[in-house]
Amino acid sequence: MSKTQAVPEKLQAQIIPYLAPAVKELLSNLPLSYQNQLEEIRLRLGKPLCLRLMNGEIFITGSGKPTRLAEEGYLVREDDITRTLAAISGNSIYALEEELRRGFITILGGHRVGLAGKTIVENGQIRSMKEFSGLAIRIAREVPGCSDQLAEKILDEQRLPYNTLIISPPRCGKTTVLRDLACRLSQSMQVVIIDERSEIAGCFQGKPQLDVGPRTDVLEGCPKALGIVMAIRALSPQLVITDEIGRREDTEAIEECLNAGVRIIATAHAGSLEELQRRPVMQEMFKRQGFRLVAVLSRRKGPGTIEKIIPLGQTGGKYADQNNWRQPYRLSHRMDGAAKSLSINSSHAGP
Repeated sequence: MSKTQAVPEKLQAQIIPYLAPAVKELLSNLPLSYQNQLEEIRLRLGKPLCLRLMNGEIFITGSGKPTRLAEEGYLVREDDITRTLAAISGNSIYALEEELRRGFITILGGHRVGLAGKTIVENGQIRSMKEFSGLAIRIAREVPGCSDQLAEKILDEQRLPYNTLIISPPRCGKTTVLRDLACRLSQSMQVVIIDERSEIAGCFQGKPQLDVGPRTDVLEGCPKALGIVMAIRALSPQLVITDEIGRREDTEAIEECLNAGVRIIATAHAGSLEELQRRPVMQEMFKRQGFRLVAVLSRRKGPGTIEKIIPLGQTGGKYADQNNWRQPYRLSHRMDGAAKSLSINSSHAGP
């Protein structure tokens, strides 16, 4: 398990060293208030250096000062992208065949570097990439305890989780919450994470860089449908956790999981249950009645805001009256003084 670090510590120790000298110099003295809110560093060839924060975007001038005006930003050069990629790959970018095929590289600390450039396609499949034109360095963020309130809402009378689907638009904290649920629930259950995009556990050279709990196994880079079946056969999970379901094969794998008596918690991109139900694949998944609860997240009061917890079918107990549970909640977490600008999330917003 990793020791939880604040974003400024991660930035200085795990990300700044990989950056090209010019970009490194610009970001080394970024004010702490911006470091605490940092989500992504975006390098686009010939475009201004952009930082994506929890509450918006800023650009960095050639003298290292934050600005809201794109035209004042430092323009990223080809050398900035080339030298950053060389550092990330140990001067052997084309040795990372599988990473290029997936379009991202995971580095020490569990941070993910998304790649933009020219794809090389063979037989309808992406084989590699070249002529790189952009990098999206996404900061892996841990918020211990951020799933506490949600966990209490999805546990049944036996303190086991209902089969739960967590939905939201992008950048609303789904993966952060999912990771913390794994950490919490693995205190008493055998958990397997199917981490197809290497975001939940953030594995680097096979080792999770983020804390996913003491009884958790991780299948990294594995397609969800294959991973779920593999986990059932080989790892004896009581709970499977996975991110961003939505393909037809996912439906069949989830059904096999449930038929084996294994609980599941998953996420999907959608702004509402109604939006999700318009997709044919999800319609089929709901017909099979695998999921019992849907938790809807938003950024309304910061990433991780719980808007609704919606029962599906018969869950019994505290969810017998569905209307009583269609009300907003917010996550809670422990924040030190330096990170109080973060917003996954504070007090309970319900009555």
